[in-house]
Order: sequence, then C-alpha cells, then structure tokens
Amino acid sequence: MCNLANFQRKNWARSKGFTLIELLIVVAIIGILASIAIPAYTDYIIRASLPDATSTLSATRAKLEQHFQDNRDYQTVGAFTSPCAAITNAGKFSFACSNLTAATYTITATGSGIVSDFIYTIDQANTQRTTGVKTGWGTTPAACWLMKKGATC
Repeated sequence: MCNLANFQRKNWARSKGFTLIELLIVVAIIGILASIAIPAYTDYIIRASLPDATSTLSATRAKLEQHFQDNRDYQTVGAFTSPCAAITNAGKFSFACSNLTAATYTITATGSGIVSDFIYTIDQANTQRTTGVKTGWGTTPAACWLMKKGATC
C-alpha cells in the first residue's frame, strides 16, 4: 500500500502545470493568429472610416448645386452664404473648398489619424478623384474614390 500511495503522489506531481514546450507552442499560435488578424482588423477600421469622407463630399456637392440653382453662383451672394462656409469635419476627415468661383469649385476631404494618407476630391462636374491613399490601397491619382485595398477605377 505504501508503494501505491507514493506512486500516486509522484504521478500527480508530474501532471501538474504546463511544460515549457507547451507554453512556447501556445505563444507561437497566438503570434501567428495576431499577425493575420491585426492587419485585417486595421484595414477593416480604415474601410469603415472612408464613407465619412465620400458621403460628406456628396452631400456638400448637393448643397452647392442647390445654392447655385437658387443664386446662379457657388460663392456667397448677399445674405445667401455658400455651403462651403458651413462645411464641418466628419469622422477622421476635414474638408475644404478651393477654386470657389461663380462657376467652379473643388471640395477636398483630407484624412487624419489612421486615414491620414487618404485624400478625396469632387468638383462641380461631379468628377470624383482620389489623390492620396495608404500604401497598397491603389494607385493615385485615380479617377474615382478608392474604397477598398487594391481597388481600381
């Protein structure tokens, strides 16, 4: 009996915890999963932020066209302020109007933070352009708004 009790104690003592090899394998598996998941998640976050730019550009263009229909001018006319004066930031993008004349305009969306490399524009002819993207997302300048990694017009 005494030998059986010693055997059971020794067997129980050996099976307690993890070995160094087991821990290294778990760490390696976690590292492999993280190396795949983190870039995919980052791209997902970027893609989710891009519609802030394009939707605000489209909405501001519509407001400018309505202003033009009412005043025959994209600029401020008397008490009627151009929508460019009231454009605000949306998400991670800031907006600016340039080339604002009686008959032309260009609205630019410039990203910050995780989308800092992205620059989108739209003009009075509804010409949508991408003039800046993160490396690997496409070739610029592009004659459309690039919204996915590797996209083309």
